[in-house]
Amino acid sequence: MGITYTSLDTTKLSTAEIYAKVLCDLAEDDERIVAITADLAKSTKIGAFHERFPERFYNVGIAEQNMFGIAAGMAKCGLIPFTATFAIFNSCRGLDQVHTDICYQNLNVKMLGTHAGTSFGQAGTTHHSTEDIAIMRSMANLTVIVPADGTETANVVKAAIEHEGPMYIRINRGFDQVVYDSMDYDFQIGKAVTLNEGSDLTIIACGSAVFSALQAAREIEAQSGIKARVLDMHTIKPIDADALRKAVHDTRRIITAEDHNVIGGLGGAVAEVIAESGMACAFKRLGLQDKFSPIGYHEDLMSHHGIDTNGIINAVEELLKMDFEEDEDWEDEV
Repeated sequence: MGITYTSLDTTKLSTAEIYAKVLCDLAEDDERIVAITADLAKSTKIGAFHERFPERFYNVGIAEQNMFGIAAGMAKCGLIPFTATFAIFNSCRGLDQVHTDICYQNLNVKMLGTHAGTSFGQAGTTHHSTEDIAIMRSMANLTVIVPADGTETANVVKAAIEHEGPMYIRINRGFDQVVYDSMDYDFQIGKAVTLNEGSDLTIIACGSAVFSALQAAREIEAQSGIKARVLDMHTIKPIDADALRKAVHDTRRIITAEDHNVIGGLGGAVAEVIAESGMACAFKRLGLQDKFSPIGYHEDLMSHHGIDTNGIINAVEELLKMDFEEDEDWEDEV
């Protein structure tokens, strides 16, 4: 069936509510879809699935490890299980089962990790999830996606049904800033979306940092005429290496921005591609600088860690002062 959501929907519903609604709509036509939660139906909004399909919804209690084991068994039987829990519980508490039961067997389980990054900032370090991208992208067979807003999340859920194999979808706790007006753009797993054209530098972002990156690019151009390319790198694995190499070649200055530790996350993934490309560039990673986050509201923590609009603008100004080899001869850099 056709699934369509717009920015009007995303301003009324949180990203998690959009996720649940799209999943319910898709489940109308696909009886293979089932939902499982570890006593977090209300917090993750997956409870909406229970209201529509109570016979296809399972609450296993506070037992994340069991949830992933059960999901693996369901996938072995031909079902498409969607699990829902906090991102930190998905990547840390249930990791053994994610690793061995799901990823090792390459099973068709779709894992929703909510309250990601510092989006549940006031809950403290036990509920911050600033290591999950690094952990999950190291799992063989696993696709890792970090949508920018509710509309993109709708596209991700739709694509997840068509994609065979395990997938981790990382979203925030509450309402996200609107990046996309509608689902009608070229969303593809593994392909970055260019949100702003530019030749002076490239800002690569995922999740909540995408809106900040786009706002920063617009303000920089308005103030100084600097044109920043902005890439929504929604898929962390498999990452769009072609878009990254093109950005390095075209702009020679790269900034990554993420609500995550800079070690192993989007910044690490981008750095790997750049290093293997043999091309030199000025490079800066924004995010948590190998530290835990203090407690606070999400917008305050984004500012504290320099991944809000002002933080990205400051990083751009620093990056523009960095030298790199100006010539166009790439032969000596490969």
